[in-house]
This record gives sequence, structure tokens and C-alpha cells, in this order.
Amino acid sequence: MSFEHLLSRAGERMQQSAIRQMGTVAASLPDVISFAPGYPAPETFAWDDYRTIADDVLSGADGTALQYGPTRGFGPLLDTLVSLLAARGITSTVEQLQLTTGSQQGLDLVARVLLDPGDVALVELPSYTGALTAFRNVMASLVGVRRDDEGIDLDHLETTVARLSAEGRRVKFLYLVPNFQNPTGALMSLARRRAVLDWALRRDLIIVEDDPYGALYFEDTTSPDETRPIKADDRDGRVIYLSSFSKTLSPAFRVAWVTAHPSLAARFETAKQALDLCTGNFDQRMVYESCRRGVLDRQVPKLRAFYQRNRTVMQEALRERLGDRITWAIPRGGFFLWASLPEGVDTMKMLDRAMRHRVIYVAGSPFFVDGSGQQTLRLAFSFVQPARLVEGVERLSTAIMEELETIPKLAAKQEG
Repeated sequence: MSFEHLLSRAGERMQQSAIRQMGTVAASLPDVISFAPGYPAPETFAWDDYRTIADDVLSGADGTALQYGPTRGFGPLLDTLVSLLAARGITSTVEQLQLTTGSQQGLDLVARVLLDPGDVALVELPSYTGALTAFRNVMASLVGVRRDDEGIDLDHLETTVARLSAEGRRVKFLYLVPNFQNPTGALMSLARRRAVLDWALRRDLIIVEDDPYGALYFEDTTSPDETRPIKADDRDGRVIYLSSFSKTLSPAFRVAWVTAHPSLAARFETAKQALDLCTGNFDQRMVYESCRRGVLDRQVPKLRAFYQRNRTVMQEALRERLGDRITWAIPRGGFFLWASLPEGVDTMKMLDRAMRHRVIYVAGSPFFVDGSGQQTLRLAFSFVQPARLVEGVERLSTAIMEELETIPKLAAKQEG
């Protein structure tokens, strides 16, 4: 029996995550090396610390540890977040904070509170698919804005908004990932951050700043000053800032947060009550104790070194195997390397060939809302051991070389 005729308009338009699809495919293949999921490496988790903290939290000394908690979040953790944000240059109060069940729920709350069907959300080209999904699910219109080497292209941003305004369309916000963007790994310059904040003030628009990777800068290319959030220079509350403990402590804890103007934070709290009432109380206690006992402070430098090494291994393997047949910007932090192949290659179609060689990646086109990006792909280097990274690049390179041979003009160029 089909229930398609009973679906809501939003239900009809829902799209499955391209990243999750690749994860499902990878799980079904023997001996596959997957560059698809942006997962932290399990060997980086503070297993012993978490075991000790869990024993203490579950001792029964505090019976509320396994109870329902406040929708806004566990009070001591909210206080801790005020201090954590201050270290990032952001002035916040508990009244401006909302704990969420992962950053994805934060994006969902932003969409529910700010977007009506037909409203425009501006996104980068390319942009994070999880955000695109959240905004599409409330039937918003997504309009892409180009990027350049410094970040969002301000000229294209202005002409895009001017065009939309002339058409009578209502633009609500601009969604950005300034620090080591998913999918490109790009770092927005400080000058561009300040310029886009000034632009938003002139246009009276909100900026939604997503920052899950800011702490994971690579010390061979980046200083901590370069990751200063846009929110740190926000003086009138027009930046909604999201971040998470998933990439620094563990994604299993599902603890993230939003900080926003108090009037918006109150709306997020009300919207969250309809979703899950409260973030997991046990998870919040685990995160709070990890912060209080210094686990987070000890972890982050180790993570920077670990992921920097993995990035370097992947880059060297790609350069050795493919030379100038593939191009990328050097990731200066985060989990991802964003690569481009010669024009004429469709990385979505090439996935079948890659899977025959038992390697998986995420094709670039789902990250674009304008139908472009066919020759791009995202490679996650975070989750794979160095030896397997090299082997995975070997397999991927074989698939790419075979694919290039099927495109006449590219095959002729290789032979020449």
C-alpha cells in the first residue's frame, strides 16, 4: 500500500543525505575504504576518562543524573559554555544559550523559528548538506552565493540579494561555515568575516554561523586568531552561532548549542519543547564533567596533531599518484579535503567505478543548490588510519585514471 497521497508538501520534498547514503553503501561492501563520513577517529576518544566520569555520574549520588532535565539545558554546563565562548571572543549569557541534541537539531530549530515556506535562505556554493536539508524541510527556497579564496563573494552576495528583493522575495538569513567549511575545508579570512557582518547590518539580515571545526586548526598553517568567530564582533545580536562537542569530545554525546539574541533563544527553547523536551541529561553530565576535569583542554591539542598528520598523508598520496590531474586547496583545519577533477568528469557517475575498486567518497554536486559541482568530490581524512589512507588513495587514483580514459578529450590529453 502506498501512502504517498497522504504526505505533506514538506514530506514529499524531503531528500536523503548524500553523506548518509554513502555510509550505508560503505557498510555493505567488504574491505571498503570510505572517505565519505566526517567521523572523528575512535582512537582519539578519551576512553579512560569517560569510563571514570561515567562511573561517577552513575554512582547514584545524584538521582537527577538519569532524570528529565530543563529544556534549556543542564545549568552547570550552560555556565561552562559562557566561559568557553568567552575564550572564543564571544560574550554570551545563559539566557542567550540553548543546548541542542547535536548541531543538526540547532539547524532545525533555526529553520523552524525563522523560515516560512517560500522564504529565502542564502547559502554558500557549496554548502553543508545537513543545513540544506533542515532548510528544505520547512519548504524554504535555497539560493546559492559563490565563494572566492577569502570566503563568501560579497559582490555576488549583494547582487543576489538585490535581485531577490526586486523580485519581491523575502530573504531571512545567510548561512555560513567560516572555519574549515564542510565540505571545502576552507577558512574565511578575518577581513571577509568583518565585511560580511557589516553587510548584514546594512541589509538588516541575520547570519547563521555554524562552527563545529574551529578548535581543530592545523598549527603548520593556521593561528588561533584566524578562527575568530563572526559572532565575536557582533554588537546587535544578528549572528546566531552554533557549535558542538561532537568533533572534540564524542559525537555519541549528542551535545551541541546555539547562542543567539535572548528573544531568539527563547523561541528556540519553545520550539525544542515540541521536538524532544530536553537534551539527554546523562550526555550533558558527561560533557560537563569532561570540561570541568580538563579532558576537553587536554584533548584538543592532540586532535589538531592527529588530523594534521592525516591531512598530510592524504595530500602526499594524492600528489604522488595523480599529479596535476586533481586539484585542491590545502586544508588548514577540520576533517575534509575538497578536490576537483578535470571538466567533463561527473563524480556522481564515477562512484560506481570507485566502488568496484572498494573505495567511497562523497560526490560534490549535492553540496550545491544551483546544480553545479559535477567534477568535485569531498574526501574525509579524519576517520581512516594512515596506511589505509594511502591504500584508499591508490584505489581512488586507479578509478580516476580509468574514468579519465573514458572521456575522449581527456584521454587524448593524457596520451599527449
